[in-house]
Amino acid sequence: MTEPIDLARYIKPGDALVWTQTTAEPLSLTEAVVAQRQAIGPVSVFVGATYSQTLQPQHADYLSLSSFGGFGLNSRLIDAGVLDVIPLHCSNLGGMITRGEIACDVALLQLSPPGPDGKHSLGISADYMVEAARRARVVIAEVNQQMPWTNTSGLLEGIAIHASIDSDRPLLELPTARFGEIEKRIAKHAAQFVGDRAVLELGLGAIPDAILSLLHDRRDLGIHTGVLGDAIVNLVQSGVVTNAYKAIDTGKITTASLLGTQKLYDFGASYNSLNLQPYAYTHAHQHLSQLHRFTAINSAIEVDLTGQVNAEVAHGRYLGATGGLVDFVRGALAAPGGCSIIALPSTTRDGSVSRIVSRIKAGPVTCARSDADVIVTEWGAAQLRGKTLTERMKAILKIAHPAHRDALECAMKKESL
Repeated sequence: MTEPIDLARYIKPGDALVWTQTTAEPLSLTEAVVAQRQAIGPVSVFVGATYSQTLQPQHADYLSLSSFGGFGLNSRLIDAGVLDVIPLHCSNLGGMITRGEIACDVALLQLSPPGPDGKHSLGISADYMVEAARRARVVIAEVNQQMPWTNTSGLLEGIAIHASIDSDRPLLELPTARFGEIEKRIAKHAAQFVGDRAVLELGLGAIPDAILSLLHDRRDLGIHTGVLGDAIVNLVQSGVVTNAYKAIDTGKITTASLLGTQKLYDFGASYNSLNLQPYAYTHAHQHLSQLHRFTAINSAIEVDLTGQVNAEVAHGRYLGATGGLVDFVRGALAAPGGCSIIALPSTTRDGSVSRIVSRIKAGPVTCARSDADVIVTEWGAAQLRGKTLTERMKAILKIAHPAHRDALECAMKKESL
């Protein structure tokens, strides 16, 4: 049974709240914020990617919401006009909180029970909550008996916990994505750029999982990523991922968070070489640029014929984020033997709309064409590094869906570079 807590004792009207994101959300505390919001008074809340139903549009009567993107269930709150987006790179998020550019008066954490060192840990997510807890006037923790202990207790050194509650409830889970024939074709083209001893960064979803499924014949792969999903577990257990040749964090998987099912959380609890670090570490250019053969694999909503990437807005809806995309793209470009791959289907699901466009017009340019490296669809791979604009346009046209190539070529001839 979760202990009750009177949050009005700790939270003042006008305070800014920050709480742990994704499947590490401290549900008992966030549910209490919602239930007690009128008694607390109006406050602002910065949330990351959201996978719970805790926040609903009607809660905007006392909660002013912001985030760094439309990941998870945030898009429904954005559509309802109650959540606004702060464009930012993940590498900068912790620093923005530290400097007060994103306010944090109260930090809500979910922690594990004490582990082998007798201390609580951050469990499955380090992301930006260390900076939030250090900046906050008040830190409130939910100690969940089902949160796995990970070797992150050192990150909590010097942080005072002003109040805590105990809980015993399952963590949120993100089911493994299913991939079909299109994802398999995309994966086949992308996997050719992943060699032995590569250090991988991947997001979550059908395309990354399809790519990972083709890497079982590789040797000594490493992992340095922002988020780790279920699909990586089999590669570790089969001996494909050893991290033996990583220039930094040798022998360790480095990530900011685990986002998946109980299978992944059990793996995190038992894998002694898991190196959970804040975004300020996992996304830092000075670290990524040291990783030999660092291969960043990310997706997009649309890519234009010059290599510009929109990873945020589709048909007027904010669905993605700037997030870590540019951090990892530029890290891969700077790394010795590095490679950045943007992988996406060539069309929307019904085939009616091309996701290869003549120019990014309906959304923002998340990633500039000057950072373009490899673009992959189910029709092939376009290698753009060092290519002129004309060469790029011809290469990307070849990986557009055949049904849309004529229209794209016509637009290419009419539009200026």
